[in-house]
Amino acid sequence: MPRKISSILKRTVVVILIIAMVLTIVTVAYMQKATFGKAPEGARLATIQKSPRYKEGKFQNLSITPELTEGYSMAGVTYTQLFRKAPRRTPIDRIPSIKTNLLSLPADTNVLVWFGHSSYFIQLDGKRILVDPVFSGNASPVPGTVNAFDGTDIYTAAELPPIDYLFLSHDHYDHVDHETLLALKSKVKKVICGLGVGAHFEYWGYPAESIIEKDWYEQIELGDGFTAVSTPARHFSGRTFARNTTLWMSYVLQSPTMKIYIGGDSGYDTHFADIGNRYGPIDLAIIDNGQYDSAWRYVHTLPGEVLMAARDLKARRLFPVHSSKFVLANHPWDEPLVEISKLNEAYHFPLVTPMIGEVVQLNNIKQVFKQWWVGIK
Repeated sequence: MPRKISSILKRTVVVILIIAMVLTIVTVAYMQKATFGKAPEGARLATIQKSPRYKEGKFQNLSITPELTEGYSMAGVTYTQLFRKAPRRTPIDRIPSIKTNLLSLPADTNVLVWFGHSSYFIQLDGKRILVDPVFSGNASPVPGTVNAFDGTDIYTAAELPPIDYLFLSHDHYDHVDHETLLALKSKVKKVICGLGVGAHFEYWGYPAESIIEKDWYEQIELGDGFTAVSTPARHFSGRTFARNTTLWMSYVLQSPTMKIYIGGDSGYDTHFADIGNRYGPIDLAIIDNGQYDSAWRYVHTLPGEVLMAARDLKARRLFPVHSSKFVLANHPWDEPLVEISKLNEAYHFPLVTPMIGEVVQLNNIKQVFKQWWVGIK
């Protein structure tokens, strides 16, 4: 090799190494921000290590759960995400919504209000419940990267009443939003989450006595006739490069009058039937339906699988969530609602498909919802 070419190659390698080093330093420094939370340690870690779900330094699903479906490669999936994006992933039009005053809801009404994606407020038998709240307008630790659709980010933490129970399904950024949780800290009485997730909340200033961390299939007595059972999901966790150091959850919430399944994120598996057999019938099943892909179907349900899961749960009513606010997958933004509405013609579940902010009457199984997504570009 000519000496000149060899010298150029050496300089190029040095430049690449310097750039890589700088990027590493910047990344490590950025990841010291509070938004990334804190890894479990001490007594919390010791409890985690005793869990039958925890093996070889991480939590495991009930079934073997590859990162990708057979026939797909990480390189191929990454290329598709970067260079072959499907059309209509983000709506051109503003998403319609209704601004319900949550502070003025009559205390004796049983209602649900959806905030888009997987965030929702429940008022049930005199208790106020909040699930996976994300009000910052972004589902990523990097500002401006996963922004909410126009019209979907209409609520703030200040507009919520005091919360009796805050349920967290897992610690991904589209479910555990640092900015929102800081704003809610003074309003939340009890935090209910999976093993390890409480480390984030303590780090963010939540009192340790307010945090209830559970393994799968543990019962939580909440008082006043309320109980919750922490149940499995088929998913994963992590806010840094370390994966599955905290536990992902679903829940069965039992009030004096109603049973609600809080699904979180999950791929289809036998746990739905097991939960249905143990705790069904379920009055309202809330299941993720959106931000899916055939390449990662092990960790998210496709629309047809959502209906199968609802059947397995012995659900009387189905609320498909995890859609209509953020782009995290490659399908058209409205496909989840279009597809599940079409496929439900064979199942006949009463579908709960409200606009963001619209009041869902929990005691009215015959409540009719407009297909609000039709005609939106």
